Amino acid sequence: MADASDRDRATARARQYFDTHADGYDEEMRVAERRLLGEQRTWATSRASGAVLELAVGTGLNLPLYPAAVHHVLGIDLSAAMLDRARARVRDLGLGERVALRQGDVQRLDLPGGSVDTVVATYALCTVPDPGAALLEARRVLRPGGRLVLVEHGPAASRWIRAVQRVLDPLAVRFQADHLLREPRRLAADAGFVVEHADQVGTGGLAHRVDARRPG
Repeated sequence: MADASDRDRATARARQYFDTHADGYDEEMRVAERRLLGEQRTWATSRASGAVLELAVGTGLNLPLYPAAVHHVLGIDLSAAMLDRARARVRDLGLGERVALRQGDVQRLDLPGGSVDTVVATYALCTVPDPGAALLEARRVLRPGGRLVLVEHGPAASRWIRAVQRVLDPLAVRFQADHLLREPRRLAADAGFVVEHADQVGTGGLAHRVDARRPG
């Protein structure tokens, strides 16, 4: 795990970045998903059920996609500006009866242990300063046997794209708080989850999908 003071500084930088760039986030993601990552949000949300915690909910792009098996979603995000857009989405789509949004740090969740059935994160762990801490918190708040669903960009299956990622990664971290080379499957396993499915899709295998369980 990261040193606490380093993590706090990185967390503050990430919050500032997303507060500043919230206006353009939806369009940026739309372009990235259309050209590189593919539409993976439906895959992620379709695996959720019961009480759901969404880590780094952002502007709420996933919120309209949750199936009827989900009876409540709590979305947490660092950025007040991102949450303002998520709240507008909830209001405009009439999702208020089953969605709650809260500002907070997913590395330090203010939730009781064993309180949710599913944890979902899409394109979130790439910007969390200490993804290991976030996933340990996810494991703590999940009920035994609860599900963790991740969709993240990560190291491409294509060798030449990985080479480009290695060159760009320091710049992405510095200017966008975005790590390009984190491996979601390994992060989930290291946090003690049992990985039941993992694959890579999208252009060159850039999008990583993980479906895992908290041991019962």
